[in-house]
Amino acid sequence: MRTPATLDEREISEPVSERATGGLALTEDLSLRVSPHGYFAAIYVGSFISALFFYLEFDRVAIAAFIVSWVVVPFLAFRDRITFDGKRLVRTGYLPQLWSWLTVARRRLKISDIEQVETHAIRVLRRGGNIYYRYRTVFRGKGVSVSIASGGDEFRNMVRSILVQLPENALDTRSIELRDHLVDPKEALMRAEFARIPDADVLESLLTPISRGRAAEMTRPSTIADDAEAEDLRSLGNELRLAGYLLQALEAFRRALVIKPRDSRLLFDFARCLYAYAGVRRDKEMEHRSLAAIRLSEMRGREDLDLTTRLGEWYFQIGEWKRAAAAFQRVIDRAGANFRTALGLAEIALREGKIAHVIHNFASAGSTAQTPSLRRWSRNESAYFSNLNSDDEYMELEVGRINMLGTLDSSRKTALRIAIFALPLIATGLVFEDQLVTNIGWAVSSFALLMWIVLIISYRLMSQRIPYEFIEGDE
Repeated sequence: MRTPATLDEREISEPVSERATGGLALTEDLSLRVSPHGYFAAIYVGSFISALFFYLEFDRVAIAAFIVSWVVVPFLAFRDRITFDGKRLVRTGYLPQLWSWLTVARRRLKISDIEQVETHAIRVLRRGGNIYYRYRTVFRGKGVSVSIASGGDEFRNMVRSILVQLPENALDTRSIELRDHLVDPKEALMRAEFARIPDADVLESLLTPISRGRAAEMTRPSTIADDAEAEDLRSLGNELRLAGYLLQALEAFRRALVIKPRDSRLLFDFARCLYAYAGVRRDKEMEHRSLAAIRLSEMRGREDLDLTTRLGEWYFQIGEWKRAAAAFQRVIDRAGANFRTALGLAEIALREGKIAHVIHNFASAGSTAQTPSLRRWSRNESAYFSNLNSDDEYMELEVGRINMLGTLDSSRKTALRIAIFALPLIATGLVFEDQLVTNIGWAVSSFALLMWIVLIISYRLMSQRIPYEFIEGDE
C-alpha cells in the first residue's frame, strides 16, 4: 500500500530538470541499465540446452546454443537500457524494440501519465550491524510498467530526477523516502563520521545500554544544541537507514531525541528504524519497544494530521488494520477526506472483503485527486471493483484468476528447484559412467525446465485483469 500524503497535495509544477539539478537544466539524458535477471535466466536456459545437445552429440546445434547464450544474450543485455530525458521514460534495446513492434505495445511512459510509483526494498546481505538493501522502483501508467533497480549513482540520479517531478500522492512510502533521503552510502558514512557516530561494531556492543539504560536520557532536553542540529541528525538518521546502516541511524535518532525529546516525528522515525532492526535480529522485545515508541509518537502528534496519516499507513504495513483505520478516520473527521486517507481506507476495506466500502473510498479518492493521472487511476479502480460487486460471473473469473496466479507462482518455483536438483544426478551418472542415471537426470531436468518456462509465460499472461468487456460481449 502507498504512503498517505500531506493534507495539501504536493503538485510539482517546476520542470524536473530544474528541481533535480538545483535549477540547472539537464545537459544529457539519464540512462540506466535494465535489471539483468531475465537475461541471466536466458543464459541459464541456453547453457542447459547447449549441454544437452553436446550430450546427444549434436555438436553444431550445441555450439550455436552456446554462442547465443554467452555472446548474443550478454550483448542484448548490455544494450537494454532505460533512458530519461526529463519528460519521459523510454526502454531501449533490440529486444524491447522488437517486442514493441510485434505486439504494438508502448515502451515509453510520460511523466504526466504516471499513476503509481512503488519501491520495494530487498535485504541482499547482512554484515555485522549493517544491512545491504537493493531497491526496485516501478513506475506505472496507462498500462505501461517501467522498473529500475538500484546499483550505483545512475539509479540515484534517475530516481531523484523523476520523483521530484511527480505529485506526492503518486508515490508510496519508500519512494517518498528515496526522493527525500537517498544519498551515496559513502556520503552518509562521511556525515556520520563528522557527527562522531561510532561504527556499527562499536554500537552493537552498546546496543543494550542504548536501548534501555540510556532511555531516560531521551527524556531530558539538552540546552547545548539547537533545533537545526536535531533536524540535521534526523536527516542523517534517515540517510543511514536507507543505506542499511541501521545501528548508526538509531544512534543519530537517539542524539536528536536528546535535543528534542517531545518531537513526534523524530519518535516516529526512530521507532521505524528500531522496528526494522528488530526484524533483522528477530528480537521480539526490541520490536515491542519500537511499537511503544510508535504509540508515544501517535499520542504526542495528535495535532499533526500529516503524521497521523503516515502513522495509519505504517500501521497498515505491519497488519494493524484497526489502528490504521482509526488514524485515517481521525484525519477525515478533523480535516475532511483527501486522496491518501481515502486510499488507505479503500485498501483496508479490500483486506476485510468489504467491496462496497472499497468502491466508495476509491470514488472519494478520485474526487479529491488533483492530477489527471490519479483521477484516471482512481476511476479505473472504482469501476473494476464495481464490476466485481455487480457481476457474479466476473467475480468468479477474477477470483479464479487470482487463485491460479498463486498456484502458478508456487509451481514455477517448484519446477525450478527440481531442474536444479536434477543436475547432481546428471553429474553422478557422468562420473560413474552410468548411462541410465544420466538419462534420467537429463529427462527430469529437461522436463522441469520446460515446465518452468511454460509456467513463467502463463503467469505473465494471467497477471493482467480480465477486461470486463469480454464478459459483456459474451452476454
